[in-house]
Amino acid sequence: MCKTILQITDLIYLYNILTHISIVFINIFGLFNKKLKQGIDGRKSTLQKLKSNLQENKNTIWLHCASLGEFEQGVPVLEKLKLKFSNHQIVVSFFSPSGYDIKKNTDLADVVVYLPWDTKKNAKKFLDIVNPKIIVFVKYDLWPNFLFEIKRRELNAILISVAFRKNQTYFKWYGGFVKSSIFAFKHIFLQNKSSEKLLKSINYHSTTVTGDTRFDRVLSQLNIDNTLDFISKFKGNNLCVVCGSTWPEDDKLILPFINCKDENLKFIIAPHNIKKNYISEIEKQLKVPFIKYSEMDASKLDSAKVLIIDTIGLLSRIYSYADISYVGGAAGKTGLHNILEPAVFGTPILIGKNYSKFPEAKELVKRQGVISVNDKTELQSQLNQLISNKKLRLKLGNINIQFVEESKDATTKIMEYFDN
Repeated sequence: MCKTILQITDLIYLYNILTHISIVFINIFGLFNKKLKQGIDGRKSTLQKLKSNLQENKNTIWLHCASLGEFEQGVPVLEKLKLKFSNHQIVVSFFSPSGYDIKKNTDLADVVVYLPWDTKKNAKKFLDIVNPKIIVFVKYDLWPNFLFEIKRRELNAILISVAFRKNQTYFKWYGGFVKSSIFAFKHIFLQNKSSEKLLKSINYHSTTVTGDTRFDRVLSQLNIDNTLDFISKFKGNNLCVVCGSTWPEDDKLILPFINCKDENLKFIIAPHNIKKNYISEIEKQLKVPFIKYSEMDASKLDSAKVLIIDTIGLLSRIYSYADISYVGGAAGKTGLHNILEPAVFGTPILIGKNYSKFPEAKELVKRQGVISVNDKTELQSQLNQLISNKKLRLKLGNINIQFVEESKDATTKIMEYFDN
């Protein structure tokens, strides 16, 4: 036992040394990388921003997420907490600039900040100011020093919508101190039974299998007006293929198909990266009439075959116009994006081949509502079948919406924790 404790202590010491070294290098690299610099500069003002915006005599709820996807995952729970604890103030923290930039003015929070670097000093200062009564971490962005300090203070922290895998550090023989940080959470709400089994293997038992809150989040999309007049005009009476959150590896599959189709088809491309140089690369490869959202001329929407969405925040509504959806990220190794966003609208979905880490994708491929393709030849074959066969499109779309419907209510199950 003493040996194990010593090993964990040594690992924490090593982790803290490496963390401080990493911060030095990050600051150096930040001189040459705009995204890194955003995070560095943003973190400098975190503590002051908290002091300026929080009331000391008011209880606080703190939600932490890595980036935009995890924030959307946490929204259903945050909305319910905001209603239940209406006298509490809310802090939302992000690790990534992409999440922070998009949601820094969200109405769901009193203050939105970057999470400071994971040092003991930062963790103590952050928690001294925030002094949260409720802490919600979403999914995987778990930082040991923050968690150890949360545990030391015996704060009410929960982890939601997580799906563990046996190859993660927590379940390896060398994962001692990272594993021990999990015990900072009073309760963990899991996506599946296999995750519960993994936690039991390290003697963590305060769990509930609720499923994924993303299903509740995407279902809420059906309760709002998803109409976009310019999309309606662009689509007209044509069949429309929406290609969402695409990367260069996805472009290699879909752009050749777009260039060779002469029939009455419309394509919407909403890339994950909307930087001008990347959008220009897409433009160079297109051999058919296209129009960009940022330079949109309503008079040219009818004649354009492709609409490039070079802005953020519209994709979840655009999927409502899709007859067929392609979701990016799995053609390469960047990670499959959210297939539930188009699934909720009952559309057939195509993805790349690298989806094994995404439970919802594995299940929907198994159910045959989602089609995985290995290359552009397979994509062409599958798209041609879907384009020519309306019954097939409806069949696959129904499989997807049914899956979303039967997987809802994770939020309700999580909120029961706060009734006790």
